[in-house]
Amino acid sequence: MASASYTEDLTCSICLMIFTDPVILLCGHSFCRECATLSLSSQRQCPQCRAAVPKEGTCLLTNHNLKSLAEKEAEKLQKGHGKDTEGADWLCPEHEEKLKLFCVTDQQLACIICRDGERHEGHKFKPIKEAAAPVRRELETFVQHVSDDICALESLASTQKEEITKTKTKSQQLMTQICRQFEEMHQFLRKREDEIKNDLKHREEDAVEKMSETLHTMETALSESRELEGRVTSALEIKDPERFLKCWSEENNRKTPEHLFRPRADELQVVNTTLCLGPYESHLQFFVWKEMLQVIQPRAELLSLKSDSRNITVSDDGKHLMYSPEIIQSSLSLSLRCKYCGHSPTRPREDTSERYASAFSSSEFTSGQHYWEIEVGKKDYWKIGVKNNYLIYNNQKYVTSKQNKKLTFTGRPQKIGIYLNCQSKELSFYDAENMTHIHTMTEGCMSVPVAAYFEYKFSRGADHYPLKVCCY
Repeated sequence: MASASYTEDLTCSICLMIFTDPVILLCGHSFCRECATLSLSSQRQCPQCRAAVPKEGTCLLTNHNLKSLAEKEAEKLQKGHGKDTEGADWLCPEHEEKLKLFCVTDQQLACIICRDGERHEGHKFKPIKEAAAPVRRELETFVQHVSDDICALESLASTQKEEITKTKTKSQQLMTQICRQFEEMHQFLRKREDEIKNDLKHREEDAVEKMSETLHTMETALSESRELEGRVTSALEIKDPERFLKCWSEENNRKTPEHLFRPRADELQVVNTTLCLGPYESHLQFFVWKEMLQVIQPRAELLSLKSDSRNITVSDDGKHLMYSPEIIQSSLSLSLRCKYCGHSPTRPREDTSERYASAFSSSEFTSGQHYWEIEVGKKDYWKIGVKNNYLIYNNQKYVTSKQNKKLTFTGRPQKIGIYLNCQSKELSFYDAENMTHIHTMTEGCMSVPVAAYFEYKFSRGADHYPLKVCCY
């Protein structure tokens, strides 16, 4: 109790805190210097006893003894709150008794009086040291877990940084690869452009040379005819017959006009050489694109098909998958009957029932990235992709093999492009006619090696639209 009273004596009655630089008034009461200054600035009387404070008492004197005691008490309280080992010396704020117990039920410190009070009736208590031991062990374990988690997070963060670096490096490599490949195509296009332009220039030069030769011949004939015309006209201007005949005969060595003049207009013709570049004039882009296919690397996979189905025939080059209808015997009655036994003979017919047939590529993919194209034509049902992972088209609807999910793609392409990335295990489908993306499957369960897979339905005796692998 003495300790609590002692603390109250060192408390400022204005701010209710331990004195800070205490001063004493004429009435004998002490306050913090800041508190006294603020109070006296509004009213000239002691905040505690209301005794008047004259103006000459404005000079506040420091209470050195009180200041020393207050500083020591403040230091003691600060040390008490800063050390866990001195927790037993703390006082109960309600009963001002030492906190020696720990209420397990309320998880708080308590004194002896608190333990016997109504608020803690029926609660479980432990001595502070005994209660602190398991909490300490629990916190030590917790700290260890936190430390382990920090190590794991640091490792993850380091790995993530490495992945970011790898991604940036990969992006830069791909950027370089893209620039190089486009530059190769640009070089090819510039080269073909120069070659086609040079060919056109040579054709132009040849045509102009031929027409220039013809023009030179025409101009020579024209000059000769004009010269002859001038000579004849000059001779005709002579009126005297004797002089006219003498002049004409002497100048032309007695040649007749028929011998002097030979019509040339009927002999010469205008040379009309029409410049033509063949298909490079009308289908330049298409032909150059076809030429570019021969230098582009890599190109679509040259798959070879195989099938174990009875009614499936694979072409000799392994590119076409065709249906071979099975010939079966049918007891179809004929109009003629056997004259000996009276039975109707049988004749063979084609099996036109609806069938499904599948095929695989003869080679398997084990690594890397691959692309191939399949011409599906106008079939109303097909499955294309790889084993256990494929795209299904059935009556104008697209679904996947795994999710059985209907896709929003509504086109009807005649060719389907399939892209397989064995490393990321991604399988993508495209409209090969304009490279429109249809769908990408990211199936983690896709395992390698894996073969290309094909399936389609037959509903007629003969197959006029065989499924085939596109080649370029």
